[in-house]
Amino acid sequence: MKSDNLSTINQIKMTLKYSVGLDVSSKDIKAAICTIDLEQRVKVVGTKTIANTQSGFVALQDWIGRKRRESSVPLSICMEATGVYHENCSLYFHMKEFRVSIILPNKAKKYLESLGIKSKNDSIDAKGLAQMGAEQVLKQWEPMNGFFHTLRGLTRHYQSLQEQKTVAIGQLHAHEHGMATDKFIAKQLKARIQFLEKQVAAVLRQINTHIASEKEVAQRIDRICAIKGLSTLSVSTVVAEVGGFELFSSYKQLVSYAGYDVVENQSGKRIGKTKISKKGNSRIRRILHMPAFRAVSCKEPVLLSLYQRTFARHGIKMKSYVAVQKKLLLMIYYLWKNDTVYDKNHFMNNIQEQEQKPLSGSLPKTEKEVAPLEGEATQGKHPTNNRSMPPLGKTKLKKTGKLLAL
Repeated sequence: MKSDNLSTINQIKMTLKYSVGLDVSSKDIKAAICTIDLEQRVKVVGTKTIANTQSGFVALQDWIGRKRRESSVPLSICMEATGVYHENCSLYFHMKEFRVSIILPNKAKKYLESLGIKSKNDSIDAKGLAQMGAEQVLKQWEPMNGFFHTLRGLTRHYQSLQEQKTVAIGQLHAHEHGMATDKFIAKQLKARIQFLEKQVAAVLRQINTHIASEKEVAQRIDRICAIKGLSTLSVSTVVAEVGGFELFSSYKQLVSYAGYDVVENQSGKRIGKTKISKKGNSRIRRILHMPAFRAVSCKEPVLLSLYQRTFARHGIKMKSYVAVQKKLLLMIYYLWKNDTVYDKNHFMNNIQEQEQKPLSGSLPKTEKEVAPLEGEATQGKHPTNNRSMPPLGKTKLKKTGKLLAL
């Protein structure tokens, strides 16, 4: 009897998983390692501070090996995304074949709040990340392809320069229309604007050169640019931010990553507004803003019909443009994944087939069927595919004014 009780106790205490939490800063890393057993009890078995350097990573790996007494028990490493300071550490342990997960800061913050932890410091954060990794099955991190990582750096640098240029132009405009003007200040601002324009042009040339260095990538981008409203810059920015879609297996992941997924606000009899989450990559939504206007202005058939249908439904132009943005993203995804040329008739036929289906019909199951049809979820509307649509061409498109091409 006693032996049976002891074996039961040992099974309960048996370690199911090791989890390492890393709070990374520019100079050092706070580490905590914990275990979880069959009763879901989490126990911290060690903490350590190491330098955020290659030698520090080696020391951290040795420390993890000593604390991991049962090598057969799985181990995961969980860290928070902190700008670029976590990248070298995550890449090192990925290359050493550890299971690495990178958590968004807001997700880690909400998790610690759910535990009732009111204080905040690096050690507490490391322990919280370790517990999070022990209790949950987090998505494994995969490094971005080197080509797309460089392209992402270039497109983000371009955006930064454009923002600086816009600020300088605004400052010059305010200075010239103010009560008192100074020639020296105006000269400095004009020189700064000219300098930024030269840098913007140089970055654009470098983006084109980098894209041309990969023939396959250049061909795919050229094919996608056949969609009216898109340019090499807008497509390359989207492709760079998603790493060439290598880590996306479905359009739903992409929609969520870009923040176009629809969230509900309902409780009991109360039904609030639904809207896009915006919990995702804002750079994608930003770069697709003007192409959506251009596509409708240039009367791209697929996108114009989407705009007309959604606008006829709720009468709010910006909601319809958000739907066009999402549709553009999914069209880019479809054409890139299938490595095919843009055929507007193919997309229009899919839309017409979808309109003819009854509302109770089942959703398409294959990725090729689904991806082109998505995009009709607008800000404030549920993303339902099977619904009747007003006939195309009955809604007149209002003028949107002058539009700037990317």
